[in-house]
Amino acid sequence: MADEKDQNQGAEAESEEEDAEAPKKKKLSGKKLVLLVLPVVLLLAGGGAFFFLMGGDEPVEGEEEEVAEVEEVAPSVYYDLPQMLVNLNTAGRRVNFLKIVVSLELGDEAHIAHLEQVLPRIVDNFQVYLRELRIEDLKGSAGIYRLREELLLRVNAAAYPAEVRDVLFKEMLIQ
Repeated sequence: MADEKDQNQGAEAESEEEDAEAPKKKKLSGKKLVLLVLPVVLLLAGGGAFFFLMGGDEPVEGEEEEVAEVEEVAPSVYYDLPQMLVNLNTAGRRVNFLKIVVSLELGDEAHIAHLEQVLPRIVDNFQVYLRELRIEDLKGSAGIYRLREELLLRVNAAAYPAEVRDVLFKEMLIQ
């Protein structure tokens, strides 16, 4: 009997050593399984819902498809303003100048006559605004964007009812 106990103990010791040496298989816990499977299930459900809801675009007999009317955009007309040279607001520092040449994008050629009538008002609005600018206001693309938006607001206010679509810079020099 003692021999049997020794053999059983020896066999148990060997099986424990084999278990320690053999790589253990990792089991996925419930949380990890949910985190891996849930996105796949949601993706499949969302795709199925999309095709179910959007797939029925075929016209039924007797129904006519509506044809979207394409709005034609008239070609733009450009009007060049005279060159402007203004001194910038420097607050006691060295005097700096801004030389700017601007072109206005108009929606209709008929607006040119009205624009020429109010040209002194447009130039005045631009001059007053530009003289208050500092060099820091014109730095970078954000500064140029703000300048364009301000000039567009001022020219549309002065040229009303003519519509100016955009202000285009042809030349800008800060000295």
